[in-house]
Amino acid sequence: MRLSDFIVQNADRIVDEWEQFAKTITPAAEHMDSVALRDHAKAILLAAARDMEKPQSDSEQQAKSKGEGPEKASSLDEAGASHGELRHTVGFDLVQMTSEFRHLRACVIRLWVDSLEAPDMACFQDMIRFNEAIDEALAESTAAYAEQVNHSRDIFLAILGHDLRAPLQAVSMSTEILMRKTNLEGDALTCAHHIKRGTRHMAVMVGDLLELVRSRLGKSLPIEPAPMDLADAAREAIAQACAAHPQCDPTLSVEGDTQGVWDGRRLDQMLQNLIGNALQHGSNNSAVKLTLRGEADGVRLTVHNDGAPIPPEAIPTIFDPLVRSADEELGASSTSLGLGLFIVKEVVDAHKGTIEVSSNETDGTLFTVVLPRKV
Repeated sequence: MRLSDFIVQNADRIVDEWEQFAKTITPAAEHMDSVALRDHAKAILLAAARDMEKPQSDSEQQAKSKGEGPEKASSLDEAGASHGELRHTVGFDLVQMTSEFRHLRACVIRLWVDSLEAPDMACFQDMIRFNEAIDEALAESTAAYAEQVNHSRDIFLAILGHDLRAPLQAVSMSTEILMRKTNLEGDALTCAHHIKRGTRHMAVMVGDLLELVRSRLGKSLPIEPAPMDLADAAREAIAQACAAHPQCDPTLSVEGDTQGVWDGRRLDQMLQNLIGNALQHGSNNSAVKLTLRGEADGVRLTVHNDGAPIPPEAIPTIFDPLVRSADEELGASSTSLGLGLFIVKEVVDAHKGTIEVSSNETDGTLFTVVLPRKV
């Protein structure tokens, strides 16, 4: 039996072996069900079989061995790329992902050779074509995986750069106040000037970092949930915001049980960005209001500010990365890259929560976040 026919007839058996091998790749596979383990294995096999049945000249074979074939098998490329993306998402590393293709190749050839009674030259040609197809799928899968790695790196750098701004601003403002209200002399004054210059230099570097990753953002924000109280996190976030904005005076109203199992560091990012957004766009810093209400299955957070409403056409894209308001585009704001609300949405999504925004001239702007008590 020709290898392509063997693959089609025994696809399920081969995929069963794929699943058993994938199950041994821990810790990533520990919590994956059969569907996730099997992933695109059958699609890759059947696409490889179809590719093997296509006519191919010697020159085309040589070109294909160099990755320069005149026409790729689109279904094979798509299946391979999708597999690489999903394996990255569930936590496989690159070596583990490529080992699946190594096992698939060995499994198919072993089962097929065992089924042959009298191999001939056509069998060797079939093996060459099969190896070409698997190599093509592996190349696409590896490329897709590498792209996801780059995206994850870029989103980490973007969030890091964005969130460094708040503590830097707090240090800078605190230094300014200290220098104005205290008669510093000698070494103390010199140190204060060093701190001031250092924060300016760091702010420039952070701006450069954000520019570097401006158009290369990814997804999949990792979290480390632990028991915590969202009310305590909100109070701390307000204190940090006021250190950077001495004139601000947000109010916090708490009702019911606000405890849950969340990632405290990520929720601090969410709160800092929501409060910062309200202070930036509100007409009155003292009118920013936070409310927390414990509900049966979760906690509801709202952040309200007065001021110019968000244009209706902007609301559908307000959580997209690198989206900036009109005044920011014109240089009236220093937040520059529009990452704040994108980070908020990423944090909420990572906690399986929801976020909504409403904005009008009469009622002001209201962001509403609902977080389940446990991810």
